[in-house]
Amino acid sequence: MAYKKNKASKTIIKSASVSEAHSNFVHDVREILRQARGKAYAAANFIMVEAYWKIGRRIVQEEQGGKNRADYGAFLICNLARELGEEFGHGVSVANLKNFRQFYLTFPDFEKSYALRSQLTWTHWRMVMRVDDPSARDYYIRECAEQGWSSRQLERAIASGTYKRLLAKPSDLKEIPKSSQLKRSRPEEFIKDPYVLEFLDLPESPRLERDLEDALILRLRDFLMELGKGFSFVARQLRVSTETTHFFVDLVFYNYLLKCFVLIDLKTRKLKHDDIGQMDMYVRMFDDLKRGSDDNPTLGIILCADKDETMVRYSVLSESRQLFASKYRLVLPSEEELRDELDRRHVLQLPQPSSDFDKAVEEVKKLEKEAKKLPKPKRGKRGKKKGYEK
Repeated sequence: MAYKKNKASKTIIKSASVSEAHSNFVHDVREILRQARGKAYAAANFIMVEAYWKIGRRIVQEEQGGKNRADYGAFLICNLARELGEEFGHGVSVANLKNFRQFYLTFPDFEKSYALRSQLTWTHWRMVMRVDDPSARDYYIRECAEQGWSSRQLERAIASGTYKRLLAKPSDLKEIPKSSQLKRSRPEEFIKDPYVLEFLDLPESPRLERDLEDALILRLRDFLMELGKGFSFVARQLRVSTETTHFFVDLVFYNYLLKCFVLIDLKTRKLKHDDIGQMDMYVRMFDDLKRGSDDNPTLGIILCADKDETMVRYSVLSESRQLFASKYRLVLPSEEELRDELDRRHVLQLPQPSSDFDKAVEEVKKLEKEAKKLPKPKRGKRGKKKGYEK
């Protein structure tokens, strides 16, 4: 009887192992098919995007041939849509053909510069080509490819002016650094001002910081998207203890690109000088008690409802590479409101060809030349001035 039980248990174990092996086999084949389907879709998508660009190029070339007629471009597109409509359907409508033409005019070097951006769909390209600033277009294209933005995420990024809200100057934003260059990345390339948190659906003036914190945790995925690339959530209300006192940091993140912790302190009011001192203390304590040997210095962001730029300019925030104060907006700002906001932060001011310092140096040099032309004074035996040499 015992022999039959042992034999039955061995049979069950064997059948279970066979079933598990078969399940793994089916799973592997399923993953192969899914990956192949995804690659096929990406390849087909890029082939169509490339075809749209070539159609746009051909339209422009044909237009240039008939440029003596002012209405030739409109006539050409309408005629082309009519002749190809029955064969290819809505894909070659007048509106789409105009988009193809604009696609080529916006990216004339598409085949050379963007050939590897196969991650972007036609919807992505259609949104990006309506951005006027070429540097901003390059930024959004790069972020879509590297961060895997969906078309909805791209639409929000453009509408909220993500590129302009970065603390780094637009001219400083180069290609995303390679893995060997990540340690050279600057915090300004990752931190924004202001942060747009319209997805929280909170009133414009929440009374309690706790309400803002709870909403951010509830919509953590959206908040990570707004923070930018490289951020991962660590903890909320993280306790940092000294020998005599406990302190609690509202939100703690880690950025794997900057290789450092990022502390966020929430303020539902205007920034005060005490808030800057408190965050400075948090950052120093975190560096001393929590920071690993391979980590870069900790960053601190005070996320406040408002701030006085004059106070910021004359505080440690102006010189510190670890402390930042950023406003948050609970509604999506209009383009005019965003421009006014950035004007106050002097982001949109272009550098002058020569600074005041350079002008002062030139004036000093001129005075030195004039001084050399002056007659030298005569000196007596004891070094007293007696007059001027002729």
